[in-house]
Amino acid sequence: MSKPILSVRNLHVKFTLRGRELHALRGIDLDVLDGESLAIVGESGSGKSVLNKNFIGLLDQNGFIPEGSIRYYGMGDKMRNYGTCAGEDENGPYVDLAAFRRKDEWLRIRGSEICMIPQDPMTSLNPLKTIGWQISEALRLHHGMTGRMAKEETLRILQDVRIDDPARRYKQYPHELSGGMRQRVVIAIAIACQPRILICDEPTTALDVTIQAQVLTLLRELKEKYHLTIIFITHDLGVVANIADRVAVMYAGDIVELGLVDEIFYEPKHPYTWALLSSLPQLGQRGEDLYAIRGTPPNLFKEVQGDAFAPRNPQALVIDKLEQPPYFEISPTHKARTWLLDPRAPKLEPPAVIAKLRELGGVRHGR
Repeated sequence: MSKPILSVRNLHVKFTLRGRELHALRGIDLDVLDGESLAIVGESGSGKSVLNKNFIGLLDQNGFIPEGSIRYYGMGDKMRNYGTCAGEDENGPYVDLAAFRRKDEWLRIRGSEICMIPQDPMTSLNPLKTIGWQISEALRLHHGMTGRMAKEETLRILQDVRIDDPARRYKQYPHELSGGMRQRVVIAIAIACQPRILICDEPTTALDVTIQAQVLTLLRELKEKYHLTIIFITHDLGVVANIADRVAVMYAGDIVELGLVDEIFYEPKHPYTWALLSSLPQLGQRGEDLYAIRGTPPNLFKEVQGDAFAPRNPQALVIDKLEQPPYFEISPTHKARTWLLDPRAPKLEPPAVIAKLRELGGVRHGR
């Protein structure tokens, strides 16, 4: 396996709200491997976006990191400019993003090293500037290009993201483009920065199925051409099946299962992963209600006792309500945080829908 380009250890993130503290991330451990596509999945409010905002310094002003580290290994010798935030370990020289305190520290990372594609392109594109100007701006800021050189590079990037008639689109404004084309423009701006890591925050949510498939295909092609590491935030497991090499399943501010995409789809071990897969519309039966996870996630203003998913898990063990489970290793690439993997636990079979998923094999391959 590749070495990590990003390594998160014991990361805690809290938010202060009206004199109270919300514990949004509760000790995250995660390696993002160089050159991979990692999908982070979970319900709304599970902490997916909060985790990734820490990678580019966009945590809300009332948020802070009381504990933990985020080591980024992609800067090589440039990391020496970061003083006490820099170091070296068995994976090489790094900068600790969790230790950043000043805006100028982030300016050398955000965009040129780690870039994010937002969910809604209309909220990130300037309605008063042309498409060409906005892509060229990234080239001016990060690569010092101006004039004809910047325009030629912009036209080339527009071709790379499969926008037809680049010379005409260069002069157009965001409102003159369709939703799918606006999303391609946002991708073009990210690519213009030439980052090492590209974070995609549910970039296909507002698109119809046909355009969604085209955007996913485009991202796979750009990953190879630009040697990108992609982190894909989504709640759509169908999207995960089409783009991910590995999957991290998040619940209540923690990663409860991590594995290769086939391991998560065909050999899931955590009851929450079972529940997510059972909710796939593709596996529903005609005339029957679709499966839904009962209950609601825990209140993160309060300390979570035991397994956070236990109150919603009808098969929860007594210990699930008392003590948080450690990670149990299923294979060198697969681990899960559930007491069901303890040798002393009763043997529970996953829901029948998981066996059906293995038999069909269709969701994993996009059918």
